Amino acid sequence: MQRCQERGVRRFFLSNNSSRSVSQYLDKLLKFNIPAQEQDILLSTHDLLSWLGDNSITETWLVGTKGMAQMLQDAGITTDSEKPQYVVLGYDTELTYDKIMTASIHMHAGVPLVASHPDMVCPSPEGGLPDVGAYLAMFKATTGVDPVHITGKPNAGMILHKIDELGLDPARCAMVGDRLYTDIAMANRAGCVGVLVLSGEATMADVEALDAGAEQMPNLIVDSVDELFR
Repeated sequence: MQRCQERGVRRFFLSNNSSRSVSQYLDKLLKFNIPAQEQDILLSTHDLLSWLGDNSITETWLVGTKGMAQMLQDAGITTDSEKPQYVVLGYDTELTYDKIMTASIHMHAGVPLVASHPDMVCPSPEGGLPDVGAYLAMFKATTGVDPVHITGKPNAGMILHKIDELGLDPARCAMVGDRLYTDIAMANRAGCVGVLVLSGEATMADVEALDAGAEQMPNLIVDSVDELFR
């Protein structure tokens, strides 16, 4: 981070994890002594809010955390509507059976579903934990409903919203991440440089297994972010 600052390279922090609000992520970064401001944080929830706004959706039933609910409510979107236009599915670490039951009833009644991101697993030191993709599989099994749309990485809009706002050329922007199917796929879809770090999920074996020209193929591979700007 210090080398980025010294070279005048602006950096942003992207996450598909919709369980926390921007302010909660900012607190986490500051606790790690990483200087950041709210506008430096881009979440799948932002991409979701953009999609909801584009489709004039203001009434929802949210399966999500209080932090996610606050972000939607701040944007004028109801999260516990009795007559929702959409069921909205986020990474709910406060999940209750009542939320699952009510969402299922709405979907059985024909209410469509939108999800904040596609990740099947949220990594943890103890092993992978169920993420939105796993929740989607549960709802598919119980209701037969597939989401109309899934926001977040690897959708190009996740990063292009900010790139367009700043008036930048995507080809001069880099996406650094550890997941081929979200981080690197999004970089390629957006026309950015995809930098894979091998300190997380993906391995060289995963890269070598890709077909030539696959959208998950990185432009650059490093062992960790510490190798950047050396």
